Amino acid sequence: MTAARDSAETDGPSGNATVWTGLLIFAGILAIYLVSNFDRVNFYNHFVWQASAWLEGQAGIRFPVTATATAPGNDYFQDVLPILDAAGNATGRALIPFPPLPALVLLPFVAVFGLATNAQLIATFIGAIDVALAFWMLGRLPVDRTVRAASTIFLGLGTVLWYAAELGSTWFLAHVVAVGLTLAAIALALGADPRAASGDDEDSGPQTFASRLGSLALDRRQFVAGLLFGLACTARLTVIFGAPFFVLVGGGGSWPRRAIAAGLGTAIPVAAFLIYTQVTTGHLMTPVYDYLYIQETGFYPQLNYHAGWAIEDPRYLIQNLPLMIGGLPDILPRCTDPNAVRGLFDATCPIIAPREVGMSLFLTSPAWLLGFLSLRWWGIDRLVTGAVLAVAAIATVNLMHFSQGWVQFGYRFSNDFAPFALILVALAIQAIRRRWIAYALIGVSMAVNLWGVIWGHLFGW
Repeated sequence: MTAARDSAETDGPSGNATVWTGLLIFAGILAIYLVSNFDRVNFYNHFVWQASAWLEGQAGIRFPVTATATAPGNDYFQDVLPILDAAGNATGRALIPFPPLPALVLLPFVAVFGLATNAQLIATFIGAIDVALAFWMLGRLPVDRTVRAASTIFLGLGTVLWYAAELGSTWFLAHVVAVGLTLAAIALALGADPRAASGDDEDSGPQTFASRLGSLALDRRQFVAGLLFGLACTARLTVIFGAPFFVLVGGGGSWPRRAIAAGLGTAIPVAAFLIYTQVTTGHLMTPVYDYLYIQETGFYPQLNYHAGWAIEDPRYLIQNLPLMIGGLPDILPRCTDPNAVRGLFDATCPIIAPREVGMSLFLTSPAWLLGFLSLRWWGIDRLVTGAVLAVAAIATVNLMHFSQGWVQFGYRFSNDFAPFALILVALAIQAIRRRWIAYALIGVSMAVNLWGVIWGHLFGW
């Protein structure tokens, strides 16, 4: 493979064409995301309430709040831990379990619009920005413009990022925030490493004392890449397991130099998050998930949670893996109206419909299968090896989690490793001779995700 090259340069006609292509993709994706969901209601808007609590000088949100004719409520929230006083009485406040960055993103909007802030609409714009960032990141790879554009469109319309961005409720807002920051971090790392697609480090062979001393200097670009990556982790915690990518890819010099620069950048937001959690909850890791685990084990027997297992438990990996790789839709489900005639988009009597517990990653986005073709470069190419390690580590930790999402289309946790997996897909498309197969898989992925977006609204998800 040839060295990575930033095809987003603007000093020339071809560079200007690339910029215009990126802007058109952004505008097109934004338009599609906007028309995908006209009725944006702030039903699950935990981060709006969290930002409002900060503006009130509190860590806990006001809860429970009953809606009025002029103000929203939140007394239907389940993902909260009520704060009690020393006597065990409710204080009218509660903690949410989610990492705080999405609330920080909403903070300036909440300062202006208050609880009327439309977090769902903001998530839609962030989702379109994510796709634009993917186009930028892919320009750092050794792929041509057609592959770059096709891979970008695949992420935006052929994966569950579409569903997450157009819906934009609490959990999905966290995903779209993390995806964009991760893509930006990868792009910076690739831009700092002009030999990202090679298998060699610069420090192979003998070095003089001066060269060794120079190699210890902090790589600023890799540091910023780590900083962005760390911020992504404060939106979705499991993203941090993608750290091996930044050890192998980015910044010239040895892997310790890359790791130190990216690690220092990552440590700043992660440390701030841990300090925030300790100050606001009295624990280094939030206790809210423990509380929710106990509650949801009883509330949702259909999800097959086990009270005797840990929140992160290897046994859940074995239980959840079939859902990620082979979860099927409901085919000819029972009709709620016995007189109805089955229809493709008839919610009372469908022919086939998505399952609320989720569906197979490869059924909803079959173009992800292309990424396996890049495994031929495992152990040879640092870029591929780093991306594979990141995908495998994040997916494994997510699968060990007791919850795999609920009332969702597809497998939403795949958003956590999608930026790294997209590298593998793009490199595979570039390498194969019969590209029409890859483009056909992208087309099928887009059709399936359109189907999922439609059904999500039919079901009121």
